[in-house]
Amino acid sequence: MQTKKFNACIEACNACAVACNYCAASCLQETDVKMMAHCIATDMDCAQICALAAAAMSRGSEHSQAICALCADICQSCGDECAKHNMDHCQQCAQACFRCAEECRKMAAA
Repeated sequence: MQTKKFNACIEACNACAVACNYCAASCLQETDVKMMAHCIATDMDCAQICALAAAAMSRGSEHSQAICALCADICQSCGDECAKHNMDHCQQCAQACFRCAEECRKMAAA
């Protein structure tokens, strides 16, 4: 597996992990944290799978496509959840998630 051809996906995964971690931390600062609980949990799951996907692709793991397929599903779910909230951090996270889901779908289909 050539890792160079997956640079866009690796970059999208890394950017998404950062956005999700920032979103979760920002959600914890909101007035009604309880209302943000699902968003925070989804952010944490998404950040973890994105980090795993980027690492797997970087080392040319034979499981990269399967991990990216799962990553795409989790990113889509996280993006859908974040898009429900009007805060800038949630909206920016949603966009990062949707971009990552798209790149991971391409990678998984390669």
